[in-house]
Amino acid sequence: MNSLKHDDIRQQVRNAYSAVARAGDSTPATAQAGGCCAPTSVTSGGCCAPSDQSVAELLSRGIGYSAEETAAVPDGANLGLGCGNPQAIAALKPGEVVLDLGSGAGFDCFLAARAVGSTGRVIGVDMTPDMVSKARGNAAKGGFSNVEFRLGEIEYLPVADASIDVIISNCVINLSPDKAQVFHDAFRALKPGGRLAISDIVLTAELPPEMHAEIALYTGCVAGAANVVDLIAMLAGAGFGDIRIAPKDASREYIQHWAPGRGVENYIASANIEAVKPLA
Repeated sequence: MNSLKHDDIRQQVRNAYSAVARAGDSTPATAQAGGCCAPTSVTSGGCCAPSDQSVAELLSRGIGYSAEETAAVPDGANLGLGCGNPQAIAALKPGEVVLDLGSGAGFDCFLAARAVGSTGRVIGVDMTPDMVSKARGNAAKGGFSNVEFRLGEIEYLPVADASIDVIISNCVINLSPDKAQVFHDAFRALKPGGRLAISDIVLTAELPPEMHAEIALYTGCVAGAANVVDLIAMLAGAGFGDIRIAPKDASREYIQHWAPGRGVENYIASANIEAVKPLA
């Protein structure tokens, strides 16, 4: 993977998730596309988007979303691509401004919008034009007037300095080839006292070189994962405090379906990642 330039990696990821977005607009019989972090069915597995909404809902329930949450978003917003529920750790309050890194079709943004209410605001950023278009359509369909979606890279966020109360993200930062820059720009965007509430994949053992170099495993949320020690160093280097990273060993049960038979669950796990920008 080191032989690939950062922009080459971003383009590979963009291509994969453009396919997921387009497949999400297809009928269940034809909706098959590359991406992470969900299998085509609960039995067959594979690094691709779920083939219908019921599977996406089932997968979301398995990673921590309630039935009420999955029912509260517009059809097509939940693509079943997450690896946790950042809402569960974000403790969102009415009136807050929330930024979602890698917002996809808008699932977490719409849930955040309900939590912050009409006095709050949610901004989703995604580098894939097809996903941004899909999310904007879902926002219009659901009548979400306090949500907007912007095209941009999570390393260079299209938001003003110190304008965000809470940053959330779900299984996206592992896809960035420059995670340190993601955290530096997140720190810039947050208000003093602002916080990160992230669900993502972390490395729990060194990946074999052949897995690390496989682009399909990179776009499938495996090969780009960083270990906890490195993530803590990156967050601290960006200026964050109160850093907490909690891997979830139970996540290996569904991670094994991302690349069936490859044993990826022996090397990665989902984790809650939290940090705070100091007040001074």
